[in-house]
Amino acid sequence: MSHFSVINEDPGSSARTGLLTTDHGEIRTPIFMPVGTVGSVKGVYHRDLKDDIGAEIILGNTYHLYLRPGLDTLYKAGGLHRFENWDRPILTDSGGFQVFSLTGIRKITPEGCTFSSHIDGSRHTFTPENNVDIQRKIGADIMMAFDECCPGDADFRYAEKSLRLTQQWLERFAARFDSTEPLYGYSQTMFPIIQGCVYPDLRKKAVEHALSLDNDNRGGYAVGGLAVGEPTEKMYEMLEITCPLLPINKPRYLMGVGTPANILEGIARGIDMFDCVMPTRNGRNGMLFTWNGVMNMRNAKWTDDFSPLDPLGTSFVDKTYTKAYLHHLFIAKEMFAAMIATEHNLAFYLDLVRTAREHIDSGDFSSWKDCVIKRLGQRM
Repeated sequence: MSHFSVINEDPGSSARTGLLTTDHGEIRTPIFMPVGTVGSVKGVYHRDLKDDIGAEIILGNTYHLYLRPGLDTLYKAGGLHRFENWDRPILTDSGGFQVFSLTGIRKITPEGCTFSSHIDGSRHTFTPENNVDIQRKIGADIMMAFDECCPGDADFRYAEKSLRLTQQWLERFAARFDSTEPLYGYSQTMFPIIQGCVYPDLRKKAVEHALSLDNDNRGGYAVGGLAVGEPTEKMYEMLEITCPLLPINKPRYLMGVGTPANILEGIARGIDMFDCVMPTRNGRNGMLFTWNGVMNMRNAKWTDDFSPLDPLGTSFVDKTYTKAYLHHLFIAKEMFAAMIATEHNLAFYLDLVRTAREHIDSGDFSSWKDCVIKRLGQRM
C-alpha cells in the first residue's frame, strides 16, 4: 500500500513538498514522471534515467501495452517492472485518453468502449472491470481509473453527460479494484480521475463523488481533462477550484501537463505529480528546454557555436557536447541527436521540480517562481 506525507508548505502559495512511498521505492514530490509509453522512455537507457536524469517514477500506457506486447507476455515476464528491468515505481494510465482519441474507430456505451486497434484493426473492448484486470497484469504500482476524457471545448451538456459516465465507471472500477488482489507480490494503489471539463460545478461534483468512494486503496487523485484544448487560464482556474477540495494527505496528479511554466504554476496551485511527452517528443524534433529559455537546435545560428550545450544543465550531455555538434546531428538526421536532446530535456525537467522542492522547503517558492518563469518560455 502506498503512503504519502506532506513535508513542507510554501507560505505564499499552495505549493508543498511531500514523500510518496511505494513498494518499489520513495518518490519526492513535486515530481515529473518521464513517459515510457510502450515499456521504454524513447532513446534513453534505464541507467541514465536513474543516474543522470534522476527519474524516481516512470509511466506506462495501458492501451499500447495491452495491444503490444500483450498481456500474456507481460504476465509470463512477471509484470512490466521485470519485463523492462526497471526496479523503481511505475504508474499506468488506463488507456482512456488513447481510446477516446481514436475518433471514428471506437464506440462508447454505458458498458465501456469498443475500439479498433491502430496496429491491425482488430476489435477490442475496455470496461471498468477488465481495465482493472489489465492493469493488474501490467503490474504498475499506481493505476488510473478508467474514465472518459472530455474535450476541452465541450459544451456543458456534453461535459455533464461525460462526467456521469466517468462517475459510473469509477464506481465499477473501484469495486473491481477493491475485490481483487495484485499478482506479483507487491501492492498496487489506484487514483480516481477528476473530470468536468472547464465547468466549476462539474469539477466540484466530480470531487464530491470521488471522495464518497475514498478508502485506503485510493493512493491519490488525478486531475484529468486539462491541456486538451482549453485556454491555459482555464486550466489554472480549474486547478484553483479542484485542489483545495482534495485530501491534504494524498498526492494530486495533473495528467499530461506540460510546459515548464505549466508545471511551476501547477505546483503553485497544489499539484504534486506531472507527466508529459513534451520533453521527449519536442527533444526528438530539436527543441531544448533550459533555464534561459527554449533553443531550436535546427536553427543555423548554432552552426559555429562551440560552447557547451547548456552551461546550467545537470546532464552529462550538457558539458560533453556543443551546440554546434548537436545542430550538425539534427541537420544530418542522425538518431544520436534525438538521444542527446531527450537526455537533456528530461534532466532539465527533473532539475526543474527538484529546484522547486528546494525553494518550497526554504519558504521562497512564490517569489522564485515569479522570477524564473519569465525566462523559461523565451526563445534563445
